[in-house]
Order: sequence, then structure tokens, then C-alpha cells
Amino acid sequence: MEIVDVLIVGGGPCGLACAIEAAQHNLSHIVLEKGSITESIRKYPSRMRFFSTAENIEIGGIPFPTATGKASRDEALQYYRKVAAYFKLNLRLFTEVTRIEKTEDLLEVHTKGGQVFYARNVVISTGYFDFPRILNIPGEPLPHVSHYYDEPFKYAFSKVVIVGGGNSAVEAALELYRNDADVTIVHKFEDFTPAVKYWLTPDIKNRVKEGKIKVHFNTEAKAIEPGRVTVENNQTGERKDLPADFVFLLVGYLPDSRLLANSGITLTKDTLIPTYDPQTYETNVKGLYLAGTVIAGIYTEKVFIENGKLHAHTIIEDIAAKSGKKLVRENGRTKPDDQFKVVVNDG
Repeated sequence: MEIVDVLIVGGGPCGLACAIEAAQHNLSHIVLEKGSITESIRKYPSRMRFFSTAENIEIGGIPFPTATGKASRDEALQYYRKVAAYFKLNLRLFTEVTRIEKTEDLLEVHTKGGQVFYARNVVISTGYFDFPRILNIPGEPLPHVSHYYDEPFKYAFSKVVIVGGGNSAVEAALELYRNDADVTIVHKFEDFTPAVKYWLTPDIKNRVKEGKIKVHFNTEAKAIEPGRVTVENNQTGERKDLPADFVFLLVGYLPDSRLLANSGITLTKDTLIPTYDPQTYETNVKGLYLAGTVIAGIYTEKVFIENGKLHAHTIIEDIAAKSGKKLVRENGRTKPDDQFKVVVNDG
């Protein structure tokens, strides 16, 4: 039975940062990821650029050079892949974790495929992008409805309704409009979300003012059928049908609270904020830590790569101190682990 010092659930930037810290502290580690490496970023819109500058989403002290200062989706995917290879991280991809059980001395990590991994410490860094907010309205599961926007060309010369008023909705609306889609935005509040990227706000408002993108504020989607979306104004109660060949429900995402609850972590009922020590990020389950957005519950806008990656150092320092391990350095530079291994789960 192989036992690792640190098992990380989630192969996104924050999870990779934890693995790098573990390797630098001479702690044996393994990363279990339900999809590909940085799966959430892979699902981002194909033309997306990060809000943070490239240097702020670097991990492991490896520079992230870009021509524009803000990385594109593709640049980020290549960067994180190369960093994982450089540090020879032990990755087990397409391996979904369903629950974590605490035994007397170890943590048992159970997977959907029936595998069990054993670790002295576990870090959950699953992010939130895999779990969209569900509106629970009729027609939501229809095939022309999606909680993710990918790229614009497919929707050229189509009527598209976007539900939401944050970054995802605004970026999708502008890109679709510029690729000859007929775009209508439905948003339950009176204006776009204040956190919309500053360079997008004047763009979207000018397009709305010109009538090139239609918008219904203070309005909610109530039902979806092939070819139309029924909406209701939340002030007047007026209902109307909007024509729609495609519908994007871009209303945000949530952390994987099921995994946390299944692992014995206490969650606040309404906010889904888990119980953890803010000094170490250790939860109420001894040896089980949280890193990245997963600590924020429903307030996913509070933690992102830029500040979530910093959790890694704090967590691994705490684990290393308890185990008596120290940072390993070679020629003045942190020494990577000895072996690079990626395993793709076939079952």
C-alpha cells in the first residue's frame, strides 16, 4: 500500500501550486484530477483573456512571458503544462474523487472508478467551474441550452439569448455580436455586474445604446422551449417570449460542496463556506486542507488564481512542520522532485 505525504485533489493552478510546494519540501505527493490538467481553463471560451496580468498567475516561481501582459486561454494551458513537466509533478488524470475518509492515522481517498489512495494529508483544490448554478426552470436541460460558452462561429446568423450580467455573459455577448449573432441579454438586476472587466463595460453599454445588443434588466428567465425563452420582469410581473435558437445560462458557478460534505467537512448552510483554520487552511477534519476558491463557498468572486495560489505555501509549510521536513534546495534554486509521472485512468 503506497502512502503519500500529500494528496492533492484538483489539477488546476492552485492544486499544481500545492504539488510544487510539496515537491520543494521533499514531501511525496500525487495529484488526482477528474479531467485533463487545468481542466477548468481548458473549458474557458476559446478566445478568453485573463483579467489578471500573467505575472500574477505564475506558479512555482516560473516566469510567464506574454506579448500583451494578459494571458490568453491557450497561453495559460501551455504555461501550466510546461510548469507541471518542469517540476516533474506526479499527476493521475481523469480520476474523479468522490469522498475522503479519515482513519486513525491516514486519509483514504476514494474515486469514482473504485480506486483507493492513501495519504497522510489531503488538499482539496477543486475550484468551482465544473459546477454551474442551476436555475431549475423548465427546459433547462434542452440540447440548445448550455451553462458554458465556447466560441462564436457556430452561432453566426442565429438568435442567441444570454442569461446573466457578469463577465462571462458580457464577453460572450460582445463576441457573438461581432460574429453576426442576434444577441439578447436577460439579467435579473438593474445593471451589469460592477465587477465586469473595466475595458468591457463601456463596450457593452455602447453596443446596448446603439441597439446592436438588446438587454432586458430586472428580468428573469422562467421557461425555455425550442425557439423561445419566456421571461418575466421582476418589477412589473410582465411576461414575454424572446426568440432563441440558442440559450446560454451564464449565471455563475459553485464549488463542489458534495465532495466536501462527503469528506466530513462542516459547511455553513446558506453560504456553503467550509470550516477551516484561516492560519493553516486545515479543516475540521485533521489532515484535510482546502486551497483556492473552494474555501469561499458561494462567494467565488473572492478567491481566484492570483490569491488562491498563495494558499499552497501556507498549507505545505504547516504539513512540513508537522512532519519535520525542510525545503530542499540545489544550487540556490528549489530542487524539483525526481520523477515525472502522468497516469491516465482507463477505468
